[in-house]
Amino acid sequence: MSSSPTELSRTLQNRHIQMIALGGAIGTGLFYGSAASIGLVGPGIILSYVIGGVIMYLIMRMLGEMVTHEPVAGALSYFAYRYWGQFPGFLAGWNYWLLYVLVSMAELSVIGIYVAYWLPDFPAWLAALIVLVTITGVNLVNVRFFGEFEFWFALVKVLAVIGMIALGIVLLGFDLAPATSGIDNLWAHGGFLPMGVHGLLLSLVVVMFSFGGTELIGITAAEAEDPKRSIPRAVRQVMWRILIFYVGALTVLMMLYPWNQVGMEGSPFVMIFSRLGMPAAPDILNLVVLTAAISVYNSGVYSNGRMLYGLAEQGNAPRIFLKLSRNHIPYVGVLFSSACTLVVVVVNYLIPEGAFMQVMAVATAAATLTWALIVLVHLRFRRAHQHNGTELSFKAPLYPYANILCLGFLLMILVLMTQLPSMRNAVWVLPVWLVVLYLGYRIRNRLALRAGSTQS
Repeated sequence: MSSSPTELSRTLQNRHIQMIALGGAIGTGLFYGSAASIGLVGPGIILSYVIGGVIMYLIMRMLGEMVTHEPVAGALSYFAYRYWGQFPGFLAGWNYWLLYVLVSMAELSVIGIYVAYWLPDFPAWLAALIVLVTITGVNLVNVRFFGEFEFWFALVKVLAVIGMIALGIVLLGFDLAPATSGIDNLWAHGGFLPMGVHGLLLSLVVVMFSFGGTELIGITAAEAEDPKRSIPRAVRQVMWRILIFYVGALTVLMMLYPWNQVGMEGSPFVMIFSRLGMPAAPDILNLVVLTAAISVYNSGVYSNGRMLYGLAEQGNAPRIFLKLSRNHIPYVGVLFSSACTLVVVVVNYLIPEGAFMQVMAVATAAATLTWALIVLVHLRFRRAHQHNGTELSFKAPLYPYANILCLGFLLMILVLMTQLPSMRNAVWVLPVWLVVLYLGYRIRNRLALRAGSTQS
């Protein structure tokens, strides 16, 4: 009788990692959440994504430097644990796990909205439940199957965004769009920044949620075939592609339709192409945004299982999360995380209209904390290796000035969240969450001491 596997399987190829990272960041934040940010800043949403994209590129270069040098399970949690201390490792891991549970919930919460485009009477909670069960099953097969599934789902999103940009250019370039379309939409309705600099700053809060998912590059390192080559390539290529897709798609969107007529009743992409009088386009785009939400949820289930596995390796989570299936899947972590996202099915049942914004607010706060931890841990990582004279193969640029810039930006995001009624409560939840984590850490230590004394 063969023993159970004890290590994750390194079977993710470069193309899988590229698409997982790219697909993780092209989801509900762009296809649905962009409506909220457009309402805050108008056409200036283009500038918002440029600013947010530059900050995220710097942060991902810091994470990329660390995981290229040490491609391990748990990623940020491992580095915080090794280079900072036990509590930072505990904090980083459990916060990242919570972040992706929340991101998963956010994706599930809008699936009902997309399904309602075709089936108005279909319950939103039931649509979310069907996707939850199906995607959990996909993640329990093997990591290669997950990689292939995510590759093709992400490819649909990428091709769709490219197609939207190309179609918009054709409509505008050949004067095929309605009279309400045109490049002058970028300034005709109150100017490029109709809400001023204040509106631009507020929009960055919603925009940063859209960039959540790029950290998956770090999680995939433990299962990559050749992380020393694939991780740097993914970091370099994914960020500029995301900028092109986000900035390009939203620039076309802002020219095709007046920004002040974009509502929150569905994806602005579907709504705008629907109002342009193109019969097939809305259905195709709705299928794409539905696929996008399922894809990000798929990545979330994958990430959560691996993070719990990494935490269990450190002793920061119950050892049951170390259990692997015959196909090297941390199935206990996957099932537990999926069970936690069931909460959003209940939320959809109780408040189907406001689930997305409520979940997104808390997810943004948790993401801001995760990114701040990446920046802080990178400072300690670089200092340790400079002291040891280690030659790093993929250095993050502008150290330590980029770290200071990113920390200042992330602090500003938290302050700005207090200015938005839909986000304000999430900021006050953050210190409560930190206290809960600290209490959990102390309980973990007491249990470890008790177990040690019992064994002795």
